[in-house]
Amino acid sequence: MNTSFTFIFLLLLTVLAGCTPSPSREPSRLPALEKLAPAEIPHLADDMDGYSLRTAVERSLSFYNRVPDDRRYPLGEIEVSVDRLKATLLRFLELLNSGRLDSATIGRDFDVYRVRFDPSQPPIVTGYYEPILDGDLKPGEEYSCPVYGIPPDLVTVDLAAFHPERFAGEQLVGRVQGGKVVPYYTRREIDGERKLDGSGCELLWLRDPIDAFFLHVQGSGMIAMPGGETRRIGYAAANGRPYRSIGKLLIDRGVMSPDEMSMQALRAYLRIHPEIRDEVLHHNESYVFFRWVQEGPVGSIHVVLTPGRSIATDPRYHPRGALSFLETQKPVPDQRGEVFELQPVRRWVLNQDAGGAIKGMGRVDLFCGTGEDAEWLAGRLKQPGNLYFFLIKNMH
Repeated sequence: MNTSFTFIFLLLLTVLAGCTPSPSREPSRLPALEKLAPAEIPHLADDMDGYSLRTAVERSLSFYNRVPDDRRYPLGEIEVSVDRLKATLLRFLELLNSGRLDSATIGRDFDVYRVRFDPSQPPIVTGYYEPILDGDLKPGEEYSCPVYGIPPDLVTVDLAAFHPERFAGEQLVGRVQGGKVVPYYTRREIDGERKLDGSGCELLWLRDPIDAFFLHVQGSGMIAMPGGETRRIGYAAANGRPYRSIGKLLIDRGVMSPDEMSMQALRAYLRIHPEIRDEVLHHNESYVFFRWVQEGPVGSIHVVLTPGRSIATDPRYHPRGALSFLETQKPVPDQRGEVFELQPVRRWVLNQDAGGAIKGMGRVDLFCGTGEDAEWLAGRLKQPGNLYFFLIKNMH
């Protein structure tokens, strides 16, 4: 980078830091967290196996072992050190291995916080999954929809380097044009106008843009190649544009009601109406770039996700890797694949992921696994719920 360009670039960021309002948390009239008395701690019976829980806990511990002990993450209005989060998991693992995860012991050893929600915005638990898609490493008549790695012109700037107090944890994503940093291309520009053609960052090609769109929403996928080989891809970066729900778009247009909306309903509608497919898909400006991964799927803290145990939340409010307990309901299918009933979900979960659509205190996304069964559940899971966080006592 030459000297004059460096000056222009830094000047732009200085102006940005001086005149752009600081990203703020959503307003709330009540504290975001409610510390529970021992008698208020819910029954903590777990509806899954101990092996998956132990695996998820150990994966969060591997994350904490890679970051400084004094790094702090938000939990509602407070901040918690990695040292305390790690100590919480180590003590929890001791109790798990000795079979003492009862409410009385938890209340003695841990501070328990219930995430409090505004009554006008009830908490919603949704699901996501890892799709299995047919793809090829070279384009052709059958495989013509590109999946991109990180483009060579994508620029990511850590704004905290210029104003740590005001922009802690905030990034600017864009590209350089005419000596200025400008927003990166939108989905319409990338897929519709083919702005990345010739960039050399294509990883593979899929059969159709609907599959590619939902791959972006899920953030990871398993690719089945024509010769029988399977490979995994995971999230690498995004274009920095806002996530805009195409489901909400169709609800607002009166195409279907909120009760009718599901991922499966969206797919079906787009296939039946190819004349508006691109218009609807381009409504979501957010675009994800991928990388090859050996294991997966991998969450935002760079650990492999555990089906039924890993959740995605908004990192502005919930500490990365942290121990939680989730209460909600999940749909159960009948023989025709329709929703037969709702069954209770009560389990320990680990906060190991994030997502463009997961914003605010009241959003939890449960990782449901890989393949068709996981897709069925993830596409139909949209229920109210409760989320509790746990911190070991006597550490501050």
